[in-house]
Amino acid sequence: MHMADALLSPGMGGVMWAATAATTIFSARRVQGRLDSRIIPLMGVLGAFVFAAQMINFAIPGTGSSGHLGGGLLLAILLGPHAAFLTLASVLTVQSLFFADGGLLALGCNIFNLGFFPCFIAYPLIYKSIAGNGTGSKRLAFGSILGAVIGLQLGALGVVLQTYFSGIVSLPLFSFLLMMQAIHLVIGLVEGMATAGIVSFIRNARPEILTAAAAEKTPGRIRPRNVFLGLLAAFVFTGGVLAWFASDRPDGLEWSLAKVTDGTEREPSSSTPPRTRLGDIQERTSFLPDYGFKGGRASGPEEGSTLRTHTGASVSGLLGGTLVMACGVFIGFLLKKRKQTV
Repeated sequence: MHMADALLSPGMGGVMWAATAATTIFSARRVQGRLDSRIIPLMGVLGAFVFAAQMINFAIPGTGSSGHLGGGLLLAILLGPHAAFLTLASVLTVQSLFFADGGLLALGCNIFNLGFFPCFIAYPLIYKSIAGNGTGSKRLAFGSILGAVIGLQLGALGVVLQTYFSGIVSLPLFSFLLMMQAIHLVIGLVEGMATAGIVSFIRNARPEILTAAAAEKTPGRIRPRNVFLGLLAAFVFTGGVLAWFASDRPDGLEWSLAKVTDGTEREPSSSTPPRTRLGDIQERTSFLPDYGFKGGRASGPEEGSTLRTHTGASVSGLLGGTLVMACGVFIGFLLKKRKQTV
């Protein structure tokens, strides 16, 4: 559900950048009051895991489409909504800058759609209302699934409205909305089940992490070493190995656009200054575009090309996740340092 710059007007992109910046500042201030050095590594490794998980597009049978996890609800459950929003913003920024996954003009939209709705709507209003203190496995699973579905449905609605009111692509609003909501309903169900499984593991290993995140308080005697190592191993396996098997089918947004436009969507004018400058910046910064080596799919025999593609995916998953981890840890320690000087 990563939007490209081609879908947005500069005005809409600017408005969503402003909304995302305001939410980021608000979240940073809230996190600053409860941040603990024992939680900072969790922010980093969870961000790395979500980065790797978002690379894994899974095929949706009977549709010709694919989907991937968003990770916003999972992060909110384990870190609290404000730390989760900051962590997911780091993931999406690294994706856009270094891997050309989502445009720079659209970065504000992507952070808002994938971060704000699950962290500040689905988590407090859906998940917490159902799961409660997280001790009941059935309530936890149901809350995770319904929360993931609602979060993605709201995010998909945001994409539709932002695209439609930008006016860059001529779209039948009702048909686009129907396609987006339907395909992301399936994706949300898969994400909800995956979220429930991971949260159950955390609950069994370190239930105090969930308790602290739910209350948005500094945890007491939390020692998340086992959880950290488990998530680190999951990140390495997901980014280094599972990335090989990601579906190459179009994601839910691309599939929906193709369905309602028959592939005839109008390209934006190349003379639009804001988009051109941002596109130039992204071209210079994205050293592994589309999670692969530049030109990797276009050269060499098929076997060599496949190996190159797999190698590019592994390098992208591990390097990108490491960058996100470093970014999350840096943000955590920066906020902690500011807290100490205030």
